[in-house]
Amino acid sequence: MKFQRRQLVAAMAGLMLGLSAGAASAMGGPSGAAVGMPAQGHIGEVIVNPYKIAPLTAIVRTGGYVVKNASVRVVPKKGGREIAYKVSDRQIRTHAGIPIAGLYADYLNTVEVSYTRVSADGKSEDFTDRLQFYAPPVFSISNGMPGQQRMFNVEVNKVDPGFEDRLYLVNSQLIPMAPQGARFVWNNPAGGALEWTINSQIGIIDTAGDVRWYLLNDLINDQSDPWTSGLMMGFQQTKDGALTWGFGQRWVKYDLMGREIFNRKLPPTYADFSHAYDNAENGHSFLRVSMADYRRGDDKRVHTVRDVIIEVDPDGGVVDDFRLYDILDPYRDTLIKALDQGAVCLNIDPAKAGQTLSAADLANMDKSDKFGDIPGTGPGRNWAHVNSIDYDPTDDSIILSARHQGIVKIGRDHQVKWILASPVGWKKGLAERVLTPVDKNGKPIKCEGSKCEGDFDWTWTQHTGWKVRSELSKGDVIYISAFDNGDARGMEQPALPEMKYSRAVVYKVDQKKMTVEQVWEYGKERGHAWYSPVTSLTEYYGDKDSIMVYSATAGAEFDWKTFSYTKFPSPVIDEFKWLAKEPSVEIILHGAEGYQAFPFDVKKAFHP
Repeated sequence: MKFQRRQLVAAMAGLMLGLSAGAASAMGGPSGAAVGMPAQGHIGEVIVNPYKIAPLTAIVRTGGYVVKNASVRVVPKKGGREIAYKVSDRQIRTHAGIPIAGLYADYLNTVEVSYTRVSADGKSEDFTDRLQFYAPPVFSISNGMPGQQRMFNVEVNKVDPGFEDRLYLVNSQLIPMAPQGARFVWNNPAGGALEWTINSQIGIIDTAGDVRWYLLNDLINDQSDPWTSGLMMGFQQTKDGALTWGFGQRWVKYDLMGREIFNRKLPPTYADFSHAYDNAENGHSFLRVSMADYRRGDDKRVHTVRDVIIEVDPDGGVVDDFRLYDILDPYRDTLIKALDQGAVCLNIDPAKAGQTLSAADLANMDKSDKFGDIPGTGPGRNWAHVNSIDYDPTDDSIILSARHQGIVKIGRDHQVKWILASPVGWKKGLAERVLTPVDKNGKPIKCEGSKCEGDFDWTWTQHTGWKVRSELSKGDVIYISAFDNGDARGMEQPALPEMKYSRAVVYKVDQKKMTVEQVWEYGKERGHAWYSPVTSLTEYYGDKDSIMVYSATAGAEFDWKTFSYTKFPSPVIDEFKWLAKEPSVEIILHGAEGYQAFPFDVKKAFHP
């Protein structure tokens, strides 16, 4: 028996040696035998994570054939959600095979691919292959805190019929900062927001609560390098199905498979991208940045903070910029003095909870030459904090959400068209641009200072101010959606922090009459539990005639003495049918530091 085993081992060793020699010959010269690679179906092999940054994707290679007319179906788990889409021939040529997205992590996936295969002799055959292959667990960067569990801990509360197929892209961030970040500051000129180098967590979940895609972003977002560090923000799905976003000193575009379309450094005139990236109908893109070198009226040179919009063409050239310190009033301090200094995005410091700034504090700040991403007035401080941009092609203008000022529309001539904000504190020339609140009959609502009768309210430290793109917005009348975070509501801090609440809100703006009507709100009834002091989103989606709402930092409690959460945020995704009182979808993401989330269309990603 021992002799037989030795013979078998020797025979196997010889066989392996022969295979190795054959492979070496094939690789080393034209006379060697062809080397095949394993394929499950009728074309080529499966390559998982082909571009290194999207681990829940794969490509089925063409195997040397011409492949066309493809479609993909990722077979759902029991109780899970199907992902199915058609693949354009352009996508097959681009990826050298059939692209697959929507795999389950740490799971032996089953994927059906249908296609037409054309051989060298012109023979055309249709096939449907059932493939099985494993995708590894989700990798999540750790921030070194004991409360962190995973990328997304998802609780699905409600999904009404007609919304089961929703996929949501979730843009979260690791706060506090991961140890390798926050090592840089601008010091010549002074100020800026470079120190906000925080790791991001980007993923797509389905309505069963499963992660179906995520970005392995540390390969392109190195927090130890000032030119590639920074929060990933401003995600938007483009018309061709790809994703655009920015971080720190860069703006980028990648497709869902992880293929780089472009990765650009900001022109040296500008710095510090964050929050907002809008792909406009005119073919250009609008980015929220800062001025890298600005000489103030007092001759001081500074980096400005979150107060410049640049318009870039498809080649990356800057065709226009909107310098808000010249367009608005950087010294309007009414809201800044009312802000809770424990929740001034991004400088969240609960040690200062409930504290506000006085006029003397602002004056002393100016005398001290203290600049940077701090709440204050004047260029070089966080006086505006723009967090969304929306281009309106009907009059070639942009709508901005400036957290510390209000929602503002600005024309191509850089003149303010209207302001949706409390009328308190605006200087002459801007005060006349503030919209007048009216009821459903068009009659003015009685207001005193920053408070109005009835249900009407302005937004307070809002995030997002976007035009509702539906048939309702036409001519001089447009609808605006916003997430009203609610800090400093009524230009004051409440007696108790538990009295704060947030709202999703939709307004009807008559741009000719200069009036605003509040037509829908949600969130007041949920009270402090739904309150998000920072971040969040409200946006209309035409495919389901719905309003997507993300209360992104609800439920957070943080102890800065131990530098740890006593209660992690639990962002809430709610999606409503147009103006409905109750959501059709509610999903809670426990333990995630949310920024924004939105429905993602996987069919659009592969069909162009």
